[in-house]
Amino acid sequence: MAAKTSAVILATGGLAAATAFVAPRGGAGTPQLRSTRHAEATGAATSSSALRSSAPAAALMAVAAAGVRKASQAAGKTGKSAVTLRAFENELGVQAPVGFWDPAGFTSDGDAKDFYRRRVVEIKHGRVSMLACTGYIVQEFVRFPGFLSPSSDIKFADVPNGLKAVTVVPAVGWFQYTVFCGLCDLWIADQRPTNPPGKLQTRLFGDEALNYDYGFLGIPAYLGGKPVEDPELKKKKLNAEL
Repeated sequence: MAAKTSAVILATGGLAAATAFVAPRGGAGTPQLRSTRHAEATGAATSSSALRSSAPAAALMAVAAAGVRKASQAAGKTGKSAVTLRAFENELGVQAPVGFWDPAGFTSDGDAKDFYRRRVVEIKHGRVSMLACTGYIVQEFVRFPGFLSPSSDIKFADVPNGLKAVTVVPAVGWFQYTVFCGLCDLWIADQRPTNPPGKLQTRLFGDEALNYDYGFLGIPAYLGGKPVEDPELKKKKLNAEL
């Protein structure tokens, strides 16, 4: 019995001693032991010094990771541009000293189908622009005889040059002009996917029996137009067109 009593007393004493070193959950006014306050201050100082010592290492690691990421991105871009250059470096228009020049990055994906479509559009727009400039110059010296619109009593000689002609030509005339351009684009001067960019053919009914190619300067084959046979001369003229 005495042994049990002694054990209970020792256990109670141990619990009391343990609770003396545990911070109570009371308010700010609850007193704490000096050893507890000293331990907390020492722990806080150790943590802050550890954080200060690890901050430069963390910064160096972040800088190194950013450098590795940028280097990998640059290597990927370099490899992609090299593949694109090899894909299109032999196309028409690639001439010294610039070489293959694509500052806008339209061919950065290396898609041959998109490159073909853009090349076809480029040649078509270039030819339309050249025809427009030629017509703008020729009308300064030559005019068709007769009437542009007999019903409106407008002669070709009455049509001014430049943008002023927009207000003189009747609306029916502009409608006819639009229809003619549509016929040219859809049937008279068709770009087939199997032909090189710029090589136009008609797209009429009857397949090869009624369709024909265009020769030098756009002269139809049935009028004696023939393509340039010399490959070097043909390449030179096509490069000049681009």
